[in-house]
Amino acid sequence: MSGDSPCAHYDCIGIGVGPANLSLASLLHDHQDITNLFLDQKTDFDWHDGQLVPGATLQVSMLKDLVSLTDPTNGFSFLSYLHAQGKIYHFINAQFEAVPRQEFRNYLKWAADRNPHVVFGEQVLAVDFDETFTIRTDKRTLTANNISVGVGSRAWVPDMAELGDRQFHASDIMTMGTQLGGRRVCVIGGGQSGAEVFLDLINRPERDRPRRVSWVSRRPNYFPIDDSPFTNDFFGPSYSEYFFTLDRGVRQEFNARQLLASDGISESTLREIYQRVYLLRFVEGAHDLVALYPNREVRTVRTGGDGKWEVEVANNNHPGVVRRLDADVIVWATGFRPARMDFLDPIAHRLDREGDEFRIDRNFAAQWDGPADRRIFVQNAAVRQRGLADRNLSLIAWRSQRVVDQLRGERSDEQRESFIDWSTKLGPEDAAQVVCG
Repeated sequence: MSGDSPCAHYDCIGIGVGPANLSLASLLHDHQDITNLFLDQKTDFDWHDGQLVPGATLQVSMLKDLVSLTDPTNGFSFLSYLHAQGKIYHFINAQFEAVPRQEFRNYLKWAADRNPHVVFGEQVLAVDFDETFTIRTDKRTLTANNISVGVGSRAWVPDMAELGDRQFHASDIMTMGTQLGGRRVCVIGGGQSGAEVFLDLINRPERDRPRRVSWVSRRPNYFPIDDSPFTNDFFGPSYSEYFFTLDRGVRQEFNARQLLASDGISESTLREIYQRVYLLRFVEGAHDLVALYPNREVRTVRTGGDGKWEVEVANNNHPGVVRRLDADVIVWATGFRPARMDFLDPIAHRLDREGDEFRIDRNFAAQWDGPADRRIFVQNAAVRQRGLADRNLSLIAWRSQRVVDQLRGERSDEQRESFIDWSTKLGPEDAAQVVCG
């Protein structure tokens, strides 16, 4: 793969190559009229490789790939990948209830590898602006009319965490969690990542299995994701457009109230955990292997005797009741936060902000004091402005198409609106009722 070009100027340069910018790169691939280049500091593509535990599956439809929902004939679709690999019939015959996450990761890498406009091993150091954007990397200097920022997210842990060999984030379970046989492990976090790590640990062969696995969650129970049809309407274009018009406080309250629409645990994972715990406790006699602590808040983590960790947790219904859990290893399944964008520091003062996000317009371009035809598109970093769907796979193809439309100066055909009338627009009959009421 090569990013060499006879011209160091591009219509669009993408910074970061996760699914969001990879979607844009895939949609732009056949548009020869838009010169583009996508850069990532990693030496090769990865997508949460460190937490791809055996059996992990997607929580969304396989149609929510890089391109299908906006351009189903595009050669970078998931079905195109299966066909190109010669395994499309085998995939159908396998009858997966959900796509294995490792398979989807392999699809994303396939899409990155076959796109000559995607370049790895090149870090963007700074972006400045003077009539055009100047992008300085660790290898060269480029210019562009537009940039698309899609640097994804980074693992987050609370301040009390002491990361190292005996405390690490769930995103490192595949590399840091290999030698846990006979040890006491505490998994902290009640979302899908915590569930997958917990299940992986109790599923290991007896010789590799921890002596005890505790699972702590601040949620009142281990709750399933809400994957029902009407809830999934929150992850469609119509609702994203409506959400964008709401007051900031209303948006924040909605995201908090509907968290389980995107951050719950797959029912199949919960069922497998419960069945495995049943077999371990009642059939295999491993009575002391599993300890489940929902509705608990981690108060402190400190070093105890014999090199162990002492984790103090309080019951949310009885805050005065504090229990101490002893652990040799702690796995923090505490989620992710948007990655830093320090490379934008030279122009950051020119960009409007909304809280900790860059304020965007309805086409996902940052609002700033520069020319209207010089845009900074923000991918996957506006959940407070666009809703919960902004940070997952559901709308990446639609969002990328909006960017492509801006670059080409056109408007693509939109899909039909939601069954649900989300808007507050009033027709004549509605207005009459309001007046009369």
